Amino acid sequence: MTEAVRRAGSTPTPAPTSVMPSARRLDIDRIRADFPILGETVNGKPLVYLDNAASAQKPVPVIEAMDHYYRTSHSNVHRGAHTLGDRATVAFESARETVRAFINAASTREIIWTRGTTEAINIVANGLASMLKPGDQILVTHMEHHANIVPWQMVCERTGAELRVVAVTDEGELDRQSFSEQLTDRTRVLAMAHVSNVLGTINPVREMVAKARAQGVITVIDGAQAVPHLKVDVRELDCDFYAFSSHKLLGPTGIGVLYGRESILEQLPPFQGGGEMIERVTFEKTTWAALPHRFEAGTPAIAEAIGLEAAIQYFDGLGREAVEAAEQALLQRANELVETVPGMTVMGTAPHKVPVLSFQIQGLHSSDIGTLLDQQGIAIRTGNHCAMPLMERFGESGSARASFAFYNTLEEVDQLFRALTKLQRLFAG
Repeated sequence: MTEAVRRAGSTPTPAPTSVMPSARRLDIDRIRADFPILGETVNGKPLVYLDNAASAQKPVPVIEAMDHYYRTSHSNVHRGAHTLGDRATVAFESARETVRAFINAASTREIIWTRGTTEAINIVANGLASMLKPGDQILVTHMEHHANIVPWQMVCERTGAELRVVAVTDEGELDRQSFSEQLTDRTRVLAMAHVSNVLGTINPVREMVAKARAQGVITVIDGAQAVPHLKVDVRELDCDFYAFSSHKLLGPTGIGVLYGRESILEQLPPFQGGGEMIERVTFEKTTWAALPHRFEAGTPAIAEAIGLEAAIQYFDGLGREAVEAAEQALLQRANELVETVPGMTVMGTAPHKVPVLSFQIQGLHSSDIGTLLDQQGIAIRTGNHCAMPLMERFGESGSARASFAFYNTLEEVDQLFRALTKLQRLFAG
């Protein structure tokens, strides 16, 4: 184990400055009643769901919105000359407008439906490949999810461009000096996570985007772990692309969002060909539809878009400051309890984090921790979290990860640490 792994208890995580002491509190009991699955039992124990960074649970309004659509309005969108087609199209495009407002994009033309963050990044990488040449550089960071590494490696293989990497400090923050050194006059793309899925670190995206754009670099932000916890304003960040997934934001699986600056989207070739993304087709030539539809070939995930809209409306109804305050309270409790488990160390002690705790316990393999906790009804994630390069940087093959959401309780945090203490005593010696 390297110096990069430090005890979380030694570095308390302060609440973001946006969270004011006067922020209203969430009614956790009422909120938990909105999530049917939280009443489930696992192995005879009440479920304690702490795997929210992988996928958040769904409230009743999301479930009901999708059910209502299928019961009353299902049809394909945009081309139906009948009432159901009109209903479906109106609902589908209403969801696009809700997403636009949620991230403050300038126009719905900048909101592309995708299958998730992974596909969104692939759309951008594929499109930008036509603009790259040997000697160009693509800059990523050492804390990226595989979804923001592998597509760029594939682009480098196709174009002869070079992949460069911004280092991560022992505390789990991006190394600003490394960023300055790696950002050169040959850099063409900066692709980075807004929030690390392993460390929970909130990266200084606005600052880094500003420096990159000053040199004419195209900026691509993986926001999958940010949108459930932070207010995201793409115009304030001034990024060119921003991607996120529905299922981490209380919505359904199978749909995500790519925001793209309209002036750049207009220059990108389509990712897939087929219906919906065309203007006119002849055997001699095909012309593309206007934005956003040129990137949405085939029948879209209509019910899922409606579900995402319901998720955003539910989330907005809670109040952003109240959500942040509740989640930071959970993380603070977890940080305080780390010291109570002998041999427990935490990856990432950055002062600004979302409620993610990746950890090891000396003498216990992470997969064993996950299995043993599951026997007590506690759901966490184990493994490399699709971030092998970051694990290697910290000298680990994997970790256990507990990730919290606003619907979790302080008692559930306590249950986690009581269980970990028990495991340590029984198995780690």
